[in-house]
Amino acid sequence: MKYARLTKEQFDELHNEFATFLASQSIDKTEWDAIKENKPEVAEQELDVFSDLIWEGVLSRAKFLEHFSKTHIFLFECFDTEIKSIILKTLNPEIDFMTKEGLQWLGDNMFTDNIEMKIGKKVFTEDRNESIFQLIKQGAFLTDGQLFTQIITIVES
Repeated sequence: MKYARLTKEQFDELHNEFATFLASQSIDKTEWDAIKENKPEVAEQELDVFSDLIWEGVLSRAKFLEHFSKTHIFLFECFDTEIKSIILKTLNPEIDFMTKEGLQWLGDNMFTDNIEMKIGKKVFTEDRNESIFQLIKQGAFLTDGQLFTQIITIVES
């Protein structure tokens, strides 16, 4: 398995897609039930293959990621061969970016001496999708990129 098995909730959401996946392998519901009952290791393999297919599709379309912690916000824009980053760090130990108040404070203090901002980029040294998946495993999540775009537009103008 290249990525991670989808959760039960994710499989429930993708029920129709999973049924289509099984049908593409000429496995109907009756046969799937028999496989689960009599060959659980084969069923596990099918779940893993499907999970990897879903992850591959999601990661291939990934454009923006965000990761928030108490004192840092990491924003990423993903391209084919590189990833751009904006890292925001509060210099005020009272601020917690994980709260609504912390984000409001960020809005009020974005371009002041209270915020340290670093902008960079890194060429993917391994598989692009695997690199993005590692960020997700560390707590990043896919976004529409609104925050990244707003900040980079202001900084570059």
